[in-house]
Amino acid sequence: MKILLNQMTVFRKGTAQKLSVLVEDGRIVSLSPNTPPVSGARVIELKNGTLFPGFVDVHVHLREPGFSYKETIAAGTRAAAHGGFTAVCPMPNLKPVPDSMENLQPQLDLIRRDGAVHVYPYGAITVGEKGEALADLEGLAPHVVAFSDDGKGVQTQETMRQAMLRAKALGKLIVAHCEDESLVGGGYIHDGAYARAHGHRGNPSASEWKQVERDLKLVEETGCAYHVCHVSTKESVELIRQAKARGLDVTCETAPHYLVFNDTMLQEEGRFKMNPPIRSEADRQALLAGIQDGTVDMIATDHAPHAPEEKAGGLEKSLNGIVGLETAFPVLYTHLVRPGILSLETIIDLMHTNPARRFGIGAPLEEGAPADLTVFDLDAQYTIRPEDFLSQGKSSPFAGERVFGKCLLTLSGGEIAWQAEGGDTP
Repeated sequence: MKILLNQMTVFRKGTAQKLSVLVEDGRIVSLSPNTPPVSGARVIELKNGTLFPGFVDVHVHLREPGFSYKETIAAGTRAAAHGGFTAVCPMPNLKPVPDSMENLQPQLDLIRRDGAVHVYPYGAITVGEKGEALADLEGLAPHVVAFSDDGKGVQTQETMRQAMLRAKALGKLIVAHCEDESLVGGGYIHDGAYARAHGHRGNPSASEWKQVERDLKLVEETGCAYHVCHVSTKESVELIRQAKARGLDVTCETAPHYLVFNDTMLQEEGRFKMNPPIRSEADRQALLAGIQDGTVDMIATDHAPHAPEEKAGGLEKSLNGIVGLETAFPVLYTHLVRPGILSLETIIDLMHTNPARRFGIGAPLEEGAPADLTVFDLDAQYTIRPEDFLSQGKSSPFAGERVFGKCLLTLSGGEIAWQAEGGDTP
């Protein structure tokens, strides 16, 4: 298939330029300031569109196999395309847990059948994500993007040490959900002023940063390549900053909700409950400072859909997790780029360039590269309506917000994975 994206604003390497983009056989054939003469091409005119490299999300939950009532790979990857993502990495808290090739294969089969964008699964660190015996890391390594027990922190130091040594030998990242369960104390929102004022049990920041601290010492010992999931605390940011200064092979991610909300903004609804929780304004500011100085490398959504009844129990009784694939870019663009807090180039680095480089996935926006592209109308303003999501999950703290940035088109491997109504030239 030939597709000509005719005369639109192309944003790459920090600059915007009017170009025509010709795609053929899944690759970018040309980026030209002129409209090339092309026969047999499908011409798409998006005069208000700004074209970016497809976004890369290294932390999603697609829930299949095992929990298809929450989400499926088909629905989750369509949601990804709707949000401008062309590559996603689903976490292994599934049934069966992908801790061996036998248990990974059902997921690979579903990805091959139903994936609307590129899907790179994680393998588990431990059998059943129980934090005890190590999974078959050697058998999984050729087929997974990295190893993680996301949803659970590996509680014992020796288990994590052995996992790091094995991962290093295999040339794979350890991607850590850092949570010391002995410090959580039954807390389910941040241990701050809101929790105290409303009678909620607080989850202290130390439950995260203490395990980050432990793991960074193990990284120094083992030389493992290490990535920290969903960083939410100022202490974690500082520990990672210091580790990078010492030359450790460490990266980290945060998520849009930690950059936009603080715990004074919580509402008594399940759509504000996730793990780690939304924390204080000081933590939010530390995350922004960490982005600005390069400590925080990337933004991932931690897209975690649940059935409606599982999110109907308020802050105390709802399950942890919110959806985020379809709101990430417009929320970040509206709250951080338009007010001048972060540049558009920085957001693209956080959502494409840095995760693609670290995880070895995604495609650059250049001639000869796979056509993994997304187009947004940056001036389009609209209200976030969960009923419009393609994800089966509808629980979002951003519901009802007015945002700028509407996805018009997403190409994955040169195929149209999402297109808003209209836009083609007859």
